Amino acid sequence: MQSFEYYSPTEVIFGKNTEEKTADKIKKYGGTRVLVLYGGGSVVKSGLLERIEQNLKKENIPYKILGGVRPNPHLGFAKSGVEQAISFGADFILAVGGGSVIDTAKGIAHGVANPDTDIWDFWIEEKQVEKSLPVGVVLTISAAGSETSDSAVLHNEDTGAKIGMTTDFNRPRFAIMNPELTFTLPKFQVACGIVDIMMHTLDRYFTLTENNQITDEIAEGLLRVVIENGRIAMENPSDYNAMSELMWCGSISHNGLTGLGAATDFAPHQLGHELSGKFDIAHGASLSVMWGAWAKYCYNEKPKRFVRFAEKVWNIENNGIDDEIAITAIDKTTSYFKSIDMPICFTDLGIGIQNDEMLRELARRCSFFGKRTIGQFKVLNEEDMYQIYKLANI
Repeated sequence: MQSFEYYSPTEVIFGKNTEEKTADKIKKYGGTRVLVLYGGGSVVKSGLLERIEQNLKKENIPYKILGGVRPNPHLGFAKSGVEQAISFGADFILAVGGGSVIDTAKGIAHGVANPDTDIWDFWIEEKQVEKSLPVGVVLTISAAGSETSDSAVLHNEDTGAKIGMTTDFNRPRFAIMNPELTFTLPKFQVACGIVDIMMHTLDRYFTLTENNQITDEIAEGLLRVVIENGRIAMENPSDYNAMSELMWCGSISHNGLTGLGAATDFAPHQLGHELSGKFDIAHGASLSVMWGAWAKYCYNEKPKRFVRFAEKVWNIENNGIDDEIAITAIDKTTSYFKSIDMPICFTDLGIGIQNDEMLRELARRCSFFGKRTIGQFKVLNEEDMYQIYKLANI
């Protein structure tokens, strides 16, 4: 194993009816006045929000409800949430939902604890988070892994920038994870979650780092479990066994465990963020589109890594021709995305780009207008990014 530092302090409460413990956990972590954050109406229609309210009332915990978080979570909404949380006197933020709700909750928590700071300054690295409010999660979507991760993404709707920010202050105090809460998800959201879980693992797995055997084995096992149970979940989203496996894999995929000791990549995520920012594309869909193009552009940096992926994850026989096996594994992966009705190119997204200048613009924005490179498996400059977008534009 290579050297690493590992920190994953979130308390996980996993299983049926665990949302009944919400108030107890809030009190455990010092919450006395709670801003309850959610997205669309699904948590209302399912009765989950009402059950949480009753749970808070039973324990005499004052709360304020704030709904309306959108996918690709908006900075403007988070800033409004900061103002409302301060006005209410909230000392705890409870996210009821998936990654967008959780990431917004993290942004609000940072803003309440730092009322004189524009929270976007944290995301563009002009300031560092040094204090925050505690955040708790009742998870309803298996996807982003934000319930146990140190990262959060916000979309600045004024500039179109979608940026991730990493800090230990992003880590929730607790995550309540009842797989039954995912049973009513539309199949598209289930599929987006499957892709997101796989990509959080793949973006750590494809590395130039050698000799991390247990890390590799964990990642490969997780990918096999997600692929198998993803197929079942798409057929029957209320299959408890399948949905429970996906829910736990989602957390493990993004709490750092599948990348210990390795230099992680995350270039497909950053390439996908530009699609989401420009075209309001669902995060999972942006990833399923960008991964195949990234992989075919970059696999020559270390074909044997893709050979291992082919053998361990897809059970592809090694015929001794590395390039052929690598391409077969890439095609197998994108075919899996396609089999769960996820897009794998711009045409599938409905944004086939005829104007080459738009591809150049995506690359410029992804490179922060030439100020950064992305990736570790292959370090990508603006021209590389353009070539990858071009490969995806079919």
